[in-house]
Amino acid sequence: MPIDKVRVDLGWGPAKLSGEWRPDQAERDAAWELYVELVTRITVAPLAPGHGILREALSSLYQLFGVTREILRKYGPSVAKPPRKGEYRFGHLAIWMLNAALRPVLAHWHPALQEWEATRPEGTAVVVHEAAWERSQELRDELEKLRLVLLQYAEIFATVCEAPALIDATHAILAQYAAEKS
Repeated sequence: MPIDKVRVDLGWGPAKLSGEWRPDQAERDAAWELYVELVTRITVAPLAPGHGILREALSSLYQLFGVTREILRKYGPSVAKPPRKGEYRFGHLAIWMLNAALRPVLAHWHPALQEWEATRPEGTAVVVHEAAWERSQELRDELEKLRLVLLQYAEIFATVCEAPALIDATHAILAQYAAEKS
């Protein structure tokens, strides 16, 4: 029997949501699609110090806008029916994730990183140039805070669609790989 109700406690500060979600089948299906997108991107995987390229991380986050729009179009207005007070629908959660969690980070950091990228000398590797940026750790810290919020969304979507713990499995595989490498 599918889950008929989940408690929603997402985000922080002005981006905090708290209430209930009573998903129908279309919302469960949409939640699965967005869950897959979240767990297969940098969104829920820690960006280890000295690893990864910041531009790729921001680009992956930005791509969630297009993916989420496609999911919302596919399932239509039924996944965004007006909720009762204190309740949420998939459409509301997805849009809130984009506009309250992702958009502020991207709006601030995309131009800041772009400005730094414009100073990269010819022949200097992207990863080397990013590492020399005085704000690279600050951006990594912001990405980690955002990751923790997006992890909450992923966990809610997983609960609703009764997905296996793909995030935990991924972290276990990455930890094993790191241990073998050292």
